[in-house]
Amino acid sequence: MKKIKTFFGILFATAFIFSTGCSDLDLEPEGSVFTEKQKEELTKIAPERLQAEVNGLYSGLIKYASIYDWYGGTRHYDYGYASAGMMFDSSGQDMPSENTGYNWYRNSMRYTDRTAPSEITYFLWNLFYSHMKTANDILFTIPAGPTDPLLKAYRGQALASRAFDYLHLVQIYQFTYKGHESAPAVPIVTEETTPEQASNNPRATVQQVYDLIIKDLDEAIDLLAGFSRPGKEMINQNVAYGLRARANLNMEKWAEAAADAEKAMAGFTPYSIADVSKPSFNDIGASSWIWGSDVSETNDIVQSGILNFPSMICSLTGNGYSPGYAGRYINQDLWESIPSTDVRKGWWIDEEKFSPYIDYTWTTTYNGEEYGVIDWFGWNGPYLNVKFGPYQDQYNNPTNACDLPLMRVEEMILIQAEALAMSGNTTGGKQALENFVKTYRNPSYVCPTSDSKGIQDEVWMQRRIELWGEGFSLFDVKRLKKPIQRSGINYPAPFSYNLPAEAPILLWLIPEDEVNANEAIDEATNNPVITVPSV
Repeated sequence: MKKIKTFFGILFATAFIFSTGCSDLDLEPEGSVFTEKQKEELTKIAPERLQAEVNGLYSGLIKYASIYDWYGGTRHYDYGYASAGMMFDSSGQDMPSENTGYNWYRNSMRYTDRTAPSEITYFLWNLFYSHMKTANDILFTIPAGPTDPLLKAYRGQALASRAFDYLHLVQIYQFTYKGHESAPAVPIVTEETTPEQASNNPRATVQQVYDLIIKDLDEAIDLLAGFSRPGKEMINQNVAYGLRARANLNMEKWAEAAADAEKAMAGFTPYSIADVSKPSFNDIGASSWIWGSDVSETNDIVQSGILNFPSMICSLTGNGYSPGYAGRYINQDLWESIPSTDVRKGWWIDEEKFSPYIDYTWTTTYNGEEYGVIDWFGWNGPYLNVKFGPYQDQYNNPTNACDLPLMRVEEMILIQAEALAMSGNTTGGKQALENFVKTYRNPSYVCPTSDSKGIQDEVWMQRRIELWGEGFSLFDVKRLKKPIQRSGINYPAPFSYNLPAEAPILLWLIPEDEVNANEAIDEATNNPVITVPSV
């Protein structure tokens, strides 16, 4: 028997279940089924009326206090998609951080958030399903087959956005595609799902979710042909190709992944060695960014002061948790594996708390006394990151209006290299990898292997370094079926344990209120509750 819904549960379920209809346009027909007359009326909509809905696809990724203000207080990780990426990275093996009450990602690092009532699993579920609702509203309003160029662009962006959401949800709540095609993933909600259907909506299989992802992206790519976006915060055809490259990589459709990555990177160039010989990754205008969140000083997450990504990860901000309270480090073994000739070695301070990319003559004043950067780093241990620069590249800047990378050309190059090697073109894969690293990161680099599996592992190593802090590490571990290895390095004692590949605790649980609201999901069909590991 289902439990009685709490007030919170009713609100939460409403955000998920009522995923059809665009209320701002007052065009939802009774029963959520379009008549031919209504379809005809929709084709006459002035496209500019939909602009606010489309803008919501992007503002929804940098959403402030989306859910926890219902409790009468805000959780400081409640600032949108970048926070989800912090949860994923904290759950892996490459981002140690302090075991303190100021570390808002301590529960993800410890795996104590893998319960149905967990606030974090509510946050993740709400983040992606709420974002999906915006996409579904647009898709409900613009049926398939629009001819107006702007309506085509709007529908294409909504389809790609929904694919983006499902591509995350399927990896949060289940293991990788290959070998788990029939495993339960998450409920599918589209623009055609009625409230009645949503209230009795079982978990779709991994295969079914990926089928929808590919279907959405296929159509999005067609619709976005020729669309010239006004800013890189918007999805264009490059982004849609990049999302399909990610999906095909997960599905081990190697040739398709390589081809999509090639198309996604068209017109973009990686950060140069000079570009990343300083704290960077904070400006959407960078030549390597295919897609990102364009954050302004007036955005709520910036106005909040510390409820934002720079607060949590930038070691040079003047207003935040990092460093000092909750610094973000790199796995010590991983850092030691980076050659001294690789420009990325300096993205983290060394054993002497030194990086060649930091201006140690910089000072700040507190209570009339000057402090240098080295004193500030004195609060933290070695291997603290300085990868992410402060706003406007100004040390101690209290304004955290840094832009957020969502897709970079470097990721596409690494997808292409892995996919080429795994499709049988080991020479092409090795060459793509060597060309990137030698040209843009380490002039002395030589790929140490020539077989497909060896190249795949080498690409994974490069992804761990290049994409550190950008939300990819946990999904890579799951996709490649790698163990979590934390013991003997710079993890705090309570977190310093190893886990086997595909350890069940790597899966979050579907939230309790969704279990209560959805008749097709119960405790037996949820992911299992696993005892938290111990050292």
